[in-house]
Amino acid sequence: MASIYENCLAEYDSSTTEFVQCISDGHERNLSSLASGVDTFYLIFAGALVYFMQAGFAMLCAGSIRTKNVMNVLLWNLLDSCGGAIGFWSIGYAFAYGGDDMGGKTFIGHANFFLMDGADMEDWFFQFAFACALSSIVAGTVAERSKMQAYLCYSLFLTGFVYPVVAHAFWSTNGWLSNSASNPLWGSGVIDLAGSGPVHMTGGVTALVMALVLGPRIGRFHDSDGNLLDVPREFPPHSVALQVRPCQATVLKLLAIYFSI
Repeated sequence: MASIYENCLAEYDSSTTEFVQCISDGHERNLSSLASGVDTFYLIFAGALVYFMQAGFAMLCAGSIRTKNVMNVLLWNLLDSCGGAIGFWSIGYAFAYGGDDMGGKTFIGHANFFLMDGADMEDWFFQFAFACALSSIVAGTVAERSKMQAYLCYSLFLTGFVYPVVAHAFWSTNGWLSNSASNPLWGSGVIDLAGSGPVHMTGGVTALVMALVLGPRIGRFHDSDGNLLDVPREFPPHSVALQVRPCQATVLKLLAIYFSI
């Protein structure tokens, strides 16, 4: 307050309207800067909550599979972040949100590859957290039956190509399904709640496709000769405690939804 008053007093006479306007403009700039800082903190905080869903998915997968594969699956969740970060940073964010300010409707974005056009890093981190969550949804489907190299390629492809197309359609102002478009589909567009469409629908469909490609788990539904078992063989889980959803993934997910919508 004192610095604004002193700066304005140095430029204008205290009895003029310009002096009052100078003080008003100074306070407006300060409030705008404060609001921007609060918005940035809130976006990073919400993104951290969404990103922490990785821990919930990791515990769920680790608790559900056999002990011999726990370390492998935990490393997969790390690959979701590493591979997903590369894919989403290089082309994923551009496909999803590049060119939002250009108007019209597009199938995918076409600007800001490798974040070269100066995207807000807090916004990138928030959207990257959703991309990682999507990638981790599929981990349980391929657990114990996929190679590390194949999973890394999947993570790069999903966050770099598949998810951005869906996210652009739903969330971009240029998306053909977006309700924030200038001319939304059927007057309303698609109203999404906290990623139920771009994240969970895409993750579920991807998991279904991968399950169909991989087929039944070896030794669970058929014997060594390929004969169908009358009762599926039970694979003992590593830890039932880690599978308890209310203790990990669901709580984290609900917190992320409440703070990020």
